[in-house]
Amino acid sequence: MHRSRLGKFYRKHWLYPRLCRHLKGRTLDIGCGIGDMLAFRPNTIGVDINRHTVDFCSERGFEAHLMELDVLPFRDSSFESALLDNVLEHIPGPDSLLEEVYRILLPGGRLLVGVPGILGWKSDLDHKVFYDELKISECVEKHGFLHINTFHTPIYRSSWLSNRLRQYCIYSVFQRV
Repeated sequence: MHRSRLGKFYRKHWLYPRLCRHLKGRTLDIGCGIGDMLAFRPNTIGVDINRHTVDFCSERGFEAHLMELDVLPFRDSSFESALLDNVLEHIPGPDSLLEEVYRILLPGGRLLVGVPGILGWKSDLDHKVFYDELKISECVEKHGFLHINTFHTPIYRSSWLSNRLRQYCIYSVFQRV
């Protein structure tokens, strides 16, 4: 229920400003955890399957909702963008969730998906599926999304960093068509 000082600094001053360039309007943070993005970006609502993290976010004054597995508790076309940051790799079959994301996004809405690199993926026993750039696109595009852009954090695409830095991630931006 906390972040290290370095992790908090990295998110606040480097990662989140970079991610926010790809988000627009009312945004849904799916798998919001302890609410780091909710604290950083106004007009962002969180949702998570973990009651404890939802309660923690609510106690901090953020809007966060408990969700049932693969069911987003919102009306159709109610968000301009959605974020799946280090969530997809935890789900063995994400098709139902991606259909829900499509449903809650407005036409032309953005979906930003982030997944860990090799070392980050190996560092969590709860990770079910490893994604590279191609596999992210294949997984998401079949649900009515158009791939717009891919970028890597903390800086650029690097297999060396992917193998040596847990925080290394691949991010892909999609648009609902």
